[in-house]
Amino acid sequence: MRNLVPDAIILCIIIGTFIIVYFITNILVEFLAADNPRNLTLSQLAEGVSKEYTWALRLIINCIGYSALFIPGILIYKYSKHTHYLERSEQNYLYGIIKSCFADNEKLDTSNHSTQSKTSNRTVTECILLVYCFMGLMVSYLTWGVLQEKIMTKEYVALDGKKKSFFKDSQFLVFSNRFLAFFIALGYLILKRQARHRAPLYKYSYASFSNIMSAWLQYEALKFISFPTQVLAKSCKIIPVMIMGKIISRNKYEFYEYVVAIAISIGMIFFLSGSYDHSKHTPITTLTGLFLLCLYLVFDSFTSNWQSDLFKSYGITSIQMMCGVNLFSALFTASSLFVQGGFREGFEFSANHPSFLLDCVLLSISSTVGQLFIFFTISKFGAVIFTIIMTLRQALAILLSCIIYQHEISPLGIFGIVIVFLAIFIRVYSSHRLRTLRRKHELLKQRLNV
Repeated sequence: MRNLVPDAIILCIIIGTFIIVYFITNILVEFLAADNPRNLTLSQLAEGVSKEYTWALRLIINCIGYSALFIPGILIYKYSKHTHYLERSEQNYLYGIIKSCFADNEKLDTSNHSTQSKTSNRTVTECILLVYCFMGLMVSYLTWGVLQEKIMTKEYVALDGKKKSFFKDSQFLVFSNRFLAFFIALGYLILKRQARHRAPLYKYSYASFSNIMSAWLQYEALKFISFPTQVLAKSCKIIPVMIMGKIISRNKYEFYEYVVAIAISIGMIFFLSGSYDHSKHTPITTLTGLFLLCLYLVFDSFTSNWQSDLFKSYGITSIQMMCGVNLFSALFTASSLFVQGGFREGFEFSANHPSFLLDCVLLSISSTVGQLFIFFTISKFGAVIFTIIMTLRQALAILLSCIIYQHEISPLGIFGIVIVFLAIFIRVYSSHRLRTLRRKHELLKQRLNV
């Protein structure tokens, strides 16, 4: 007779977690609704808190929503390992889901793989392809940057033409971006055959969590600091990436990389000193924005290191990575929006402000197209060319933002920008030069051995 007990226990874990999360959110609503109307959502109640601390309350609410997936996922993983669920249970739909999520497939053997350097002739076709990649990355990410700043910092006019209001729910934007990116990646995987997928799905959840946290934090940071400050701060990502690389992968770095990290930090100090606007920001809000950016850099650097480890361990393709990460990102953000009533608020705002809906759709499309261009550019021209293009994109994004939204930057701030981008170009050149010298050294050793 079929044993239904393991399946029943797993379903009880899922339902029990949802009930607990439901009660916690109800308690939070009762606490926040003490002096507010009862028909407000948790997301709307969070807006009643002082602006400097709204982000912290929203972060807590988001994490409560994420726990509706994280907690049952951890418990089911522990239960399936402890009871050998995948080995003894009969196969059904639930078994298939548990297996795809937690079955640890054979890792890719990279010990015997040799790296071969490909020499390519600079033909007219290659030049056209490079221009195509350059324009694709520039248009998609410059559009994304302009729309991101507009959505988070500008007021939208309602249908009546009188009332103006800001859109405040960053989580809704993250969900929109990840939802569209997942379905485009899934469609690509269905239409074009990929290498055999080896990684258990739960491995993507770590990168997904850090990815949605970094995306949410950068949206929230725009409420407190200017877009040029945010873009330039992202250039400092090398510092937390090096730290995370030391912690996660035990990486070693060259001397020039430490020099570049210090130069970028000095450039950021000059920029912040020369671009502070007392009329728009107080010291508290500026510090809040910088703190959110620091958290963004930590989560973003973890994402890149974790994804790099997955690429090496399981040999997955870039599109598989895009599909897996965006799947969990959409699920996490959806659970959070359900908990706080964010879907209702987001759809109501979209219905009352058609221009916002158009901006939100264009933001999601530009973000998704940008991801596809990233993978395509790296596969065709390598990481060095891609890094140079994206560095130029950051400089143009700052210029475009200053022109469109009239940000004022002093000569000291401009000097800081020059230091940061000069340091980045030095890093790209030094890295490429070092790899070339090492390759020549290896070829020379092979010839001497022969």
